[in-house]
Amino acid sequence: MHNKIVMVTGANSGMGLATSIELARRGAHVIMVCRNEGRARIAHQEAIRQSGSENIEWMLGDLGDLDSIRRLANGYKSKFDVLDVLINNAGVVSLKHQFTQQGFELQLGINHVGHFLLTNLLIDHLLNAEQGRIVNVSSGAYKVGKIHFDDLALEKRYNIITGYAQSKLANILFTKQVAVRLEGSRVTANCLHPGAVMTNLGVDRKTGFGKRVYAMLRPFFLTPKEGSQSAIYLATSPEVAEVSGEYFYKQEMKPLSLRANNKQDAERLWHWSEEQVQPYMK
Repeated sequence: MHNKIVMVTGANSGMGLATSIELARRGAHVIMVCRNEGRARIAHQEAIRQSGSENIEWMLGDLGDLDSIRRLANGYKSKFDVLDVLINNAGVVSLKHQFTQQGFELQLGINHVGHFLLTNLLIDHLLNAEQGRIVNVSSGAYKVGKIHFDDLALEKRYNIITGYAQSKLANILFTKQVAVRLEGSRVTANCLHPGAVMTNLGVDRKTGFGKRVYAMLRPFFLTPKEGSQSAIYLATSPEVAEVSGEYFYKQEMKPLSLRANNKQDAERLWHWSEEQVQPYMK
């Protein structure tokens, strides 16, 4: 990974931080994307300490705000001409029915729409790489997911499982479709299920609700370092250099459900997403 530039979203904690540390340890120049400056500075120093590398920097980017994503992409493009790996790791589980800055249901907005925009804004820089890679962190929760095209904001039927599973299925359909659109290029796109990982996902940031439950369940979960292994594998391994549009778990390619392989849904979601982010592509 020497002389490779890697961007990791959601890098201030959990799997994003663990992924950043390991890739920096392997010689990559890591861009840690965080939404909060204070947390970014702390995570940056921790990443330097644990990796032993100074070749790490942070940039601000809120995946729930398309204006912030555009500023992030423009800031990156003003400094760099190439991006070797984009790891779309940031994610949220919302206990309540909440919305992003632009009015998307929070989980679909952050987990899918924000990363859809970021990827498309940086696609030319990925194409400039010797072998660009897009790595999307999905979840096995996709198996109970459905894209509710008639009600993507889930106004009629919101619950945490419906919202999260929809967003994770969207990650896979996005991976499938971007792989089709990049076919014949030097850029691959793959996605993964990290396993049941102990992170702050699902803990209410304001009230702390959920922390006690997580503390009780901690022995049964993977650590962020363990959960980051598939993302690191897809970002670095020569074994998957020519593999694209696939889903991985424990560094192995896995079959997908019929819904996750639905080409019509993948195209329909792409066109809807493209319409939503079009004003921010300029």
